[in-house]
Amino acid sequence: MEHKIIFAGPVGAGKTTAIGAISDIEVVSTESKATDSVSQRKETTTVAMDYGTLNVGDGQKVHLYGTPGQERFSFMWDIVTIGGLGLVVLIDNNREDPLADLEFYIQAFRPFIRKSSLVIGVTSMDKKARPGLYSYHTKLSELGIKAPVFEVDARERNDISVLLQALLAMLDPGVKR
Repeated sequence: MEHKIIFAGPVGAGKTTAIGAISDIEVVSTESKATDSVSQRKETTTVAMDYGTLNVGDGQKVHLYGTPGQERFSFMWDIVTIGGLGLVVLIDNNREDPLADLEFYIQAFRPFIRKSSLVIGVTSMDKKARPGLYSYHTKLSELGIKAPVFEVDARERNDISVLLQALLAMLDPGVKR
């Protein structure tokens, strides 16, 4: 059995890094030099998608797709989610208003979330501790969404593994982890 998991969130939240940390293959990436305001945050940005795979045993494979974070590439969001079973939203806690970012991505992906499962990973909590995880749960509740929220380091395979295990358990409790 094969699963397709989507990673979404704002620029710099760690989508490309997270897929690279967990993928069993070298990530196929569409990184390009950032030329707009994104260049103040990072040198490159995803313009179409990232792709990796994770073998989870017994012939089961998870296909990992990362969406571009910039809203101007949002046309890719609908394309990448086709056939997807679950969504990982990564939020950079060090951004100006990470709860607004969370709300934006929940609203943008709401049609997909309605027919799939969702987990939230909050990055950069080591740089900025507030808002805390409780605030994310509160925001999700305000939006009528139930989803687990984890503090993660996108560079750490184990942290990304926890996100994917939680998501896969919600999708199919029989998936080997």
